[in-house]
Amino acid sequence: MKEQIVAVKGALSPARVGTYETAAGTQGDTDPSALNLYIWNAQISGAFLTPLHICEVVLRNAVADAVEQLYGARWPWAPGFEQSLPTPRAGYNPRQDLFNGRRNAHSVGKVIPELKFMFWQSMFTRRHDVRLWKPYLRGVLPGLDATKPIADLRKEIYDDLEHVRLLRNRIAHHEPIFTRNLPDDLQRIYRLIGLRSQEATAWVMLHHDAQLQALLQAKP
Repeated sequence: MKEQIVAVKGALSPARVGTYETAAGTQGDTDPSALNLYIWNAQISGAFLTPLHICEVVLRNAVADAVEQLYGARWPWAPGFEQSLPTPRAGYNPRQDLFNGRRNAHSVGKVIPELKFMFWQSMFTRRHDVRLWKPYLRGVLPGLDATKPIADLRKEIYDDLEHVRLLRNRIAHHEPIFTRNLPDDLQRIYRLIGLRSQEATAWVMLHHDAQLQALLQAKP
């Protein structure tokens, strides 16, 4: 057992395992606690992929529906939509992402999955409030609070998507997520899905929530 622990730590690299050893309070020894935390982190990361998947697909479809209502069925190629997107000199560039996404695509259905998560998140910035979200936000996300202003609702969605994006990126890069408030992350994901369809949230929970809750309870 001790030989296996040493071998696995070596295979994963001391630098990577060190984060888990520090958290487990077992630096430099052959106690299995750090690796137990490591494998749990990998398992819970994998379990989060299902609700993250549904959340991203549901939200990007909501955005696409709104954009189609404003710019037409071929919105990725509509000059008005293209010009509505910012082109910053540094950092993420939504307009360039649109160019890249549609380059080899011949249908809207092929463009949508090519656009980055940040593209869909960036659509929930205030530059789109007047033309896009005031007329269409409640229609594509019927689960929104009817008493709040559109700008506030749109900002809440953006902020929730930022939390989800950071979680998604850490999971994609195999980074630790055990220090996050994972139950809160999960509720944000469910809430975002529910803005589009409470039935979709219930469906995800029916098929996957028990597994996630069991893993959350099993954290070393």
